[in-house]
Amino acid sequence: MAAGSLAPFGALTFTYFAAIGLFNPYAPLWFQSLGLSTLVIGGIVSLQSWTRVLAPYAWSWAGDHSGQRVKLIRIAACGALLSSLGLLGVTAAVPVAVVTVVLFVANSGVVPLYEALLARALATPDGGIDARRYGRVRVWGSVGFLAAVTSFGALLERYGIAVFPAFVALMNALLLAAALRLPRTHEEPAHDEPAPPVLPLLRAPGVAWFFASIFFTVLAHSSLYAFFSLYLVHLGYGKTAVGALWAVSVAVEIVFFWTQGRWFPLLAPDRWLQLVAGVTALRFALTAGGGAWAPVLVLAQLTHAITFAAHHAACIALVHRLFPGRLRGRGQALYTTLGYGISGVLGGVGGGWLIERAGFPAVFWAATACALLALGAASAARRALGTPRASSKAD
Repeated sequence: MAAGSLAPFGALTFTYFAAIGLFNPYAPLWFQSLGLSTLVIGGIVSLQSWTRVLAPYAWSWAGDHSGQRVKLIRIAACGALLSSLGLLGVTAAVPVAVVTVVLFVANSGVVPLYEALLARALATPDGGIDARRYGRVRVWGSVGFLAAVTSFGALLERYGIAVFPAFVALMNALLLAAALRLPRTHEEPAHDEPAPPVLPLLRAPGVAWFFASIFFTVLAHSSLYAFFSLYLVHLGYGKTAVGALWAVSVAVEIVFFWTQGRWFPLLAPDRWLQLVAGVTALRFALTAGGGAWAPVLVLAQLTHAITFAAHHAACIALVHRLFPGRLRGRGQALYTTLGYGISGVLGGVGGGWLIERAGFPAVFWAATACALLALGAASAARRALGTPRASSKAD
C-alpha cells in the first residue's frame, strides 16, 4: 500500500490519541476541581476501563460480521462527540460519571476497529505485519498525545481547569473529521456464514498466558494513567511540569515507533513482553521511591519507550498472528478488554482505595509488584507459544 493511502490512518490515530492526551492526564484534575474525593475520582476514572470490558468486543463483533469497519468507526466517533458535549453541563459526581461512561462506550470502538483495518492493510505474505510501516503510522498517535499533553497543560495553566470540557468536545470533533476521511476501500465484504468462534483460542495455554501478561502489565500502568498527575500535584509540581513529564514519556515513545523497523526485529514479540515487564517493575519502583526528585521521575518516564511502545508493538504482532482472518477484530478487542478493561477497573478503584489508606507511593509500589507478576506470565507464554525469532516484518 502506498504511503499516501496510509495518511488517513495516521490522521485518525493522531486525533484519537490527542483526545486521550487531553482527557487522561487532566480529567482527574478537573474532577478534583469539582470537589470530588480521591476515591470518587478513582471510581470515575475506572469507568473508562469498565467500558473496555464489553464495548470493544461488541464493536469488533459487529465489524467482523458485517465487514463495515469504517462505517462503525464513524458512528463511534460521532457518538464520542455528542457525549463529550454533555460534559459542558455537568458538575455533580453522578452526572459526570454517566457522561463519562457514554463517552467511552462510544470511543472504545475506534481502536480495535482501526487496528484491524490497519493490520489488514499492512499484512505481509508470511502472515505478519510490516513493522516499519506500522510504526510510521502508529507514531502519529504518540505525536498527537504529545501535542495535546503539552499544549493543553499550558492552556489549562493559563485559563484554568474549568475550560477542560470545552477542549474535550473540540478534540472529539476533530476525531470525527478524521474518521470521515477514512477510505472505504479497505473494508472487507460482508459474509453470509458465521464468523469462527474465538473461545477455543482463548483456552490454549500460550494465548491465556499472553493475555495474563498483558493484564498485569497494564494493571501496573493503571497507576500511571489514573493517579500520576494527582501524585505530581501532591508533590508540589505545577500543571506545566505535569505536562512536561508526560511529554517526556511520549517523546521516547515517538522515537521507538518511528524507528521500530530497526529495533523491533531484534527480539521475538514474546521476548519483548519479558523485557517490558522487567523494565516496568523498575519504572514504578523509581516513581514510588524517587518522586520528590525530578531527575528520577524523568528517568522513569524515559522507560515509556519500552513499557508502552514496545509492549504495544509486541501485542499487536502476536494478536495478528494468533487471531488470523475474521478473528482479527475480536482479537484486537480482547487485547483491549482483557488488557485495558478489567485491569483498568481494578487499578482505578483499588488504587483510589490504596491511596486513601497508605498514600500515593503505595499505589506505585503495588504497580511494581504487578509488573513482576507480568514477567512470570510472559515467561510462561513464551514457553507455551514457542515463538520463533522475529523477522524484519514482525510476525
